[in-house]
Amino acid sequence: MQINELLDDQLLETFRARAAGYDRDNSFCTEDFADLVRIGYLKALLPVESGGYGWDLRTLALAQRRLATAAPATALAVNMHHVWGAVAKILDERGDTRLAMVQDWIAAGEVMAFGISEPGNDSVLFDSTTRAVERSDGAVEFTGTKIFTSLAPAFTRLGVFGKNAEGQLLHGFVARGPGVRSLEDWNTLGMRASQSHTTKLEGAVAPAHWVHSRLPVGPNADPLVFGIFAAFLSLTASVYVGLAERGLELATEAVDRRIHHDGSPYSQDLGPRSLLAEAGMRMITLDALQQQVTGDLDALVDHGPAWFPKLVTLRTRAGDWARENISVAGQLIGGGGYFRGSEFERLYRDVQASWYHPSNAASAANTVASWLVGPLQD
Repeated sequence: MQINELLDDQLLETFRARAAGYDRDNSFCTEDFADLVRIGYLKALLPVESGGYGWDLRTLALAQRRLATAAPATALAVNMHHVWGAVAKILDERGDTRLAMVQDWIAAGEVMAFGISEPGNDSVLFDSTTRAVERSDGAVEFTGTKIFTSLAPAFTRLGVFGKNAEGQLLHGFVARGPGVRSLEDWNTLGMRASQSHTTKLEGAVAPAHWVHSRLPVGPNADPLVFGIFAAFLSLTASVYVGLAERGLELATEAVDRRIHHDGSPYSQDLGPRSLLAEAGMRMITLDALQQQVTGDLDALVDHGPAWFPKLVTLRTRAGDWARENISVAGQLIGGGGYFRGSEFERLYRDVQASWYHPSNAASAANTVASWLVGPLQD
């Protein structure tokens, strides 16, 4: 199944038309999500024999980019389901089957979500403020707060981690239900349809066979860490590459359409042409970077210590340049775009979410600098 066949122009226009209502009402993208389930989009990474489309990560990233050109918040919501599917695939392709259960769950119709981020925890995967209590039967009870739980109204399985009494980080999955409480507090500047509520874990139980990893605090080379970073950064970047692409489309349409008071077209004015050209060059660069990074993940290319700089550069530049391209669109569209309810106005707010996803600009800069000249000395 080709991307443009699955996410055809008519479906994308339907998503784009709904986006304004979801944003206005601060509601979950319920109809969009039902359509994506109906066409099998949530199973896209699975083999055909398991009910999927047999896509690789590069194809999924390009599909997420296309979806984001129409409905960025919908793309961001479903992204977190796809992140777990991608982590399982990345590990499996490297001989690590500990997340085979995730692939089985997705095949059975379960909806995954990402319960990693915590308030005030800038260590991300390398430490946790969530308490993990091990029971005698091997199950683990998780108690803590997880933020930005995208897909909160729809998930059935939540991937979480926490720290036990011995200072180890335990990773597992909990089911929606007792001990997993959504605060329904998502009332934000943008990306409103993602409904990424805060989730309270109140003794949420991960059965023993759902507890898949036990890692030390601090950076480590466990394949799970690489898999999560690779999937999260590359797929989250795809949402913002899509926003950058839509910004360029809107800017191009404006330059083609608008006429100065003296009758001369914007397309013959060096000012608008220069703004448009810069947006185009950013898009060409993002396209090449996205395709290379995700293609290398699929090809199992061993970039060694260069992998994390490549991933954070993709994620950070996607956000930076999406903001710039949307800004250019606003300059070229004219004052009509400033009104509440216009597509530009909504995209301008949606793209601001790129500030807040890991890795942020400071963290990304430190990652790349440490790769080049070594870490900061104590």
